[in-house]
Amino acid sequence: MDMVLLDYLARWGHYLAGITWIGLLYYFNFVQGAYFKEADGDARTDAFVKLVPRALWWFRWGAMFTFLTGLVMLGIRGAGITLDITVGAVMGILMFLNVWLIIWPNQRIVIASNEQIKAGGEAKPEAAAAAPKALLASRTNTLFSIPMLFFMGSSAHYAHGGLSGNSTPLIVSLAIIGVLELNAIFGKQGPLTSVSGVITSGFVLTAVLWAVVELL
Repeated sequence: MDMVLLDYLARWGHYLAGITWIGLLYYFNFVQGAYFKEADGDARTDAFVKLVPRALWWFRWGAMFTFLTGLVMLGIRGAGITLDITVGAVMGILMFLNVWLIIWPNQRIVIASNEQIKAGGEAKPEAAAAAPKALLASRTNTLFSIPMLFFMGSSAHYAHGGLSGNSTPLIVSLAIIGVLELNAIFGKQGPLTSVSGVITSGFVLTAVLWAVVELL
């Protein structure tokens, strides 16, 4: 197959899968979470049993195909990879890992707990710890999504060059991203507790990372 055609097909698939993934990420954080805070117990339990598993199926497989098509594009570009796409790709890969290694495993526990409640049983004790872990990782993914999309776009329209030469911007950017990812695994929600807080933090992170790659 012609490499230009393969690159375009991978990009097209990347868009389709990415829209599915990020759209559901925003749904979970901006819509569903607020509903669950206001819904009564029976309605919330029913939603966890019937709605959430369906949404999470599209969510996690959207993440998977976004990741795989992204790898194809990176492989085709090879040495032409820019600083911008590297910063964006690192956040995207961490988001993918958060979905499959933190959000989905913990949401499975919460779903199973609600299935037991709906069947007349008791909630699983581990669900109380699983829900906050899934939420923090989901909030972190929402935080990352804003600068990730910025740098994906800037790689084509406002690129900051390749990876050769000055490595300081990349090192500093990765350090900042790494600290935030460690917080997603071991830390606390902090300003990510509210929707407005995570959106504001996302734009602040975008500005900070842009300043790093622009000025250092």
